[in-house]
Amino acid sequence: MFFDEALRDTDEAVYDALVNEEKRQVLGLELIPSENYVSPAVLEALGSAFTNKYSEGYPGKRYYGGNEFTDVIENLARDRAKDIFGAEHVNVQPLSGSPMNQAVYLGLLEPGDTILGMDLSHGGHLTHGAPVSHMGKLFNFIRYKTDPNDGGKISEDELMALAKEHQPKLVLCGHSSYPRDLDYAMFKRVADSVGALTMADVSHIGGLIAAGVLRNPITEGFDIMTTTTHKTLRGPRGGMILCKKKFAKDIDKSVFPGLQGGPHMNQVAAVAVSLLEAMQPEFKEYGKQVVANAATLADSLKASGATLVTGGTENHMIVINTVESFSIDGHTAQEALDTAGITVNKQIIPDDPNPPMKPSGVRLGTPALTTRGMKEAEMEQVAAFMVRVLSSTESGEELSKIREEVEGFCDKFPVPGITPESK
Repeated sequence: MFFDEALRDTDEAVYDALVNEEKRQVLGLELIPSENYVSPAVLEALGSAFTNKYSEGYPGKRYYGGNEFTDVIENLARDRAKDIFGAEHVNVQPLSGSPMNQAVYLGLLEPGDTILGMDLSHGGHLTHGAPVSHMGKLFNFIRYKTDPNDGGKISEDELMALAKEHQPKLVLCGHSSYPRDLDYAMFKRVADSVGALTMADVSHIGGLIAAGVLRNPITEGFDIMTTTTHKTLRGPRGGMILCKKKFAKDIDKSVFPGLQGGPHMNQVAAVAVSLLEAMQPEFKEYGKQVVANAATLADSLKASGATLVTGGTENHMIVINTVESFSIDGHTAQEALDTAGITVNKQIIPDDPNPPMKPSGVRLGTPALTTRGMKEAEMEQVAAFMVRVLSSTESGEELSKIREEVEGFCDKFPVPGITPESK
């Protein structure tokens, strides 16, 4: 248990909810690929006295007094991110992933400009131009898709044809539910052919890039890279914008004062801590294990008859077509797995005929389970649990039995920052 008696004495309702959330995390299998467990040190920084400080502006150029120590932590975070990813400039103030991406568009483009981005159902993110998003209304997004006849790969010919036809100002790659690594050199060739900027949103795989197990768009010449600081980076919820030095001034102005006010300095402090952790040799081993675990989990699911989007995985993520695999929609699959103590999220699949709230698939990943110390043998067991749940025609009694087994299985793998007493 990370928090202490002060919370219990002040607000018992919130305290009880937090205790129950700790129990849920300890006793269940967390398979949502965008979730992870942070270290006790990150939790301490996030709950620190930096919560109290207003720090509008940037190091050395604040609008408030008393910022000598906030300057220290922001400079640490920026310098560590530059060192890890090989970037010329970094902004660590974005409050999360969506404003992070919005700051890039609004800082480097004009409303109405054309952006070539990934279709949402094929793996893109809401901020990559989904019609329901504000950015989708403000900019002219042209959406490319994956090729189901080629293992879900992205066709350079299609990209080039779209770029030649629509002349985008920005070519954007990155994903929210795409189980492959990306060919950044291909995207750069397409962008260069029409004089467009290049941007990679690596929010999901930032930690895997930091660990050196996936390609790095910065070292492949991209203009901008964005990443959230949670997910595979195992930091607090936040965002970073990494860019070439020539874009630094425009990016910083777009974040503040263009889009945000004062940064959350407790969050920046926690980002700094997580980046130091990502610089350690142990983190590289963690990244390798995340990818190895995902491959084993995917192979085990396929061996049990599951149909996977793109046929497998090259990163930390797996998308199961539950309709084709188990004759149930993704919402029903998510609820059944939840009942059994296995947490995933329902997920649309490419050109999904079903609506977003009742899609044809589920999305899962291995970052959190790997943080708990699970390896390939455990992934085989996790796949077996999942297949039993999704294949079950029994009532809730069978799911309750599986949940007991899951809880016993999880008991061997501690969650960072949560002590056994909180169970």
